[in-house]
Order: sequence, then C-alpha cells, then structure tokens
Amino acid sequence: MAVAHHRMNFHNDEIIFPDQHADMDFGCFQENDQKPSDGICYYNEIDDDDEDENPINVAESKAFWDDQNQLLQATLIRTSSIESKIRQITKEGMILARENCVCPRPVLGGGGCRSCMRREICERLGNTGFNSAICRSKWRKSPDILSGEHTYLDVIDKSDVKKGEIRVVVELNFRAEFEMARASEDYNKLISRLPEVFVGKAERLRTLIKILCSAAKKSRKENKMHMGPWRKQKYMQAKWFCNCERRTISSPSLVDEFSGDKQQHKTKACVPKASMLTFDLLENLPRLQQLTAVQVL
Repeated sequence: MAVAHHRMNFHNDEIIFPDQHADMDFGCFQENDQKPSDGICYYNEIDDDDEDENPINVAESKAFWDDQNQLLQATLIRTSSIESKIRQITKEGMILARENCVCPRPVLGGGGCRSCMRREICERLGNTGFNSAICRSKWRKSPDILSGEHTYLDVIDKSDVKKGEIRVVVELNFRAEFEMARASEDYNKLISRLPEVFVGKAERLRTLIKILCSAAKKSRKENKMHMGPWRKQKYMQAKWFCNCERRTISSPSLVDEFSGDKQQHKTKACVPKASMLTFDLLENLPRLQQLTAVQVL
C-alpha cells in the first residue's frame, strides 16, 4: 500500500515527511556575500492610499504581472553563503522537531508545532555559533497601521567588520502570510512561487514585501475590492521590521518556558488512565489499582 508523504516547499527545495527527505539543489546563485544589485533589491515604494478607479487595461495588466513574476524570481533565486548555512540548519531542525514534538498543539503540515520548531531551530543555530533568537514583534495602532504582533526567528551576524551587521530572518509560515481570500488568478500564481519557509537577509525580505504588497493591491483593484489595512505594505513590514523582543535559547524566560512545556508533556504522557468499563476489575487486577478512573459518557 502506498505511503503518503507530506512535502514542504523550502526556498526552492522540499522537506519530505515522514520517512525521507532529499538534499536537493536550491537553484540559487551565490552572491559571494555581496550586497544585491540595485536591479534586484530595490523597488519603488507603494502608495497604500492610492485607490484610483482607472479602468483595467489588459495589456498593462499582463505586463505588470509579468514584471512581478520576474522580480520575485530574481529575488528568490539569489542567496549568499550565510543564508545557505542557516537554511540547511533550519531544515535539519525542522526534521528533528517533527520527530520529538509531542505537543497537543496545531501542527505545521503534520510536522510538529511551530513553537517546538522555533525552539529546536534556535537551539541548533546557537550551538553552531550563530547569534539566533526567537523574536516577538508587537506594535500599537497608529494612523498608518492597525495594531498587531508576530513571532519569527532571526540571526544577527557581525563576523565581518567591513560588511557590518547582517540580519537573516527565518519565517516558518512565509507563503501563508501573503495568501488572500478571493484573490485574482494572477496573484495566486505569484504566491504559489513563494517558499513555505523563508530564510533570507532582511533586505531581501523587504524587497519581497514590496513586490507582494504591490501585487496584492493590483489584485484587489482588478477584482474591484477594497484593500484591507492588514494587507498593506506598512503593516506587513511591521511584522519583521518593527521593534521586537529577542529571546535567545539561553534567555531565562525561554529556558523556563521550554522546561515547563517538557515537564507538562512528560506528566501528561506518564499518567495512566482506566475506563469506567474496566473499573470493576480493579480488585481482581492489582496492576490497575494505581490507574485513574475516567468516566465514559
């Protein structure tokens, strides 16, 4: 009988659950750790408030979506050595977290909860020598954006004095962050190109946000729908670029949380229970005398 496997797209690669995973080529061009060229990582700012009602021009619309696809592909396909290293460690951490996760929490594609994955990845990155942390961003409502919060991982690298600080963002739920209900067919095709898991430099992420928010605005305009404030560029940027609390794996709050979760799961797993259907057998079966009775309704 055929065994079903869950495939998780991982920045031009796949993680295959449950029994195997392939070390596939990412299909990325090495940048030699240089800053991307102006043609790749800089994009015109989007005016979120520009809700013009000009009629849709078919030729212009096609040209727009062709440009967006090219920009997206050009941004995703490039990588650097530090991004590749962090990406590989992230893949390994996700596989290990899937094997060890026993949390009664929503799972990520059948591969373990995101909380366990973040902790496992953060720990593995830290053990490898990276300054990694679980980040919790939170921002208040302002005239420009709604209030919100978001959790993700990042790595701060200061090993090269000439290049300065490099920030790499790890987002385990990247594609879903940009999915929209009732989006246009062109937008859905664009989103399908995104990896489920994003590992990349902050400037690369910022470029992707601009491309995708511009596409979201175009999709809403073509469908004659209002652009929700939580879909606009400023709100999406706030998730990964506003002030955040960085908690490393050695942070007391994260250590306590991790230890508490492990003890809670261990306690739940070790407490045996007996059904009321067998409760009358306790006198005859001493082995069951320590079991907790559970009433069956």
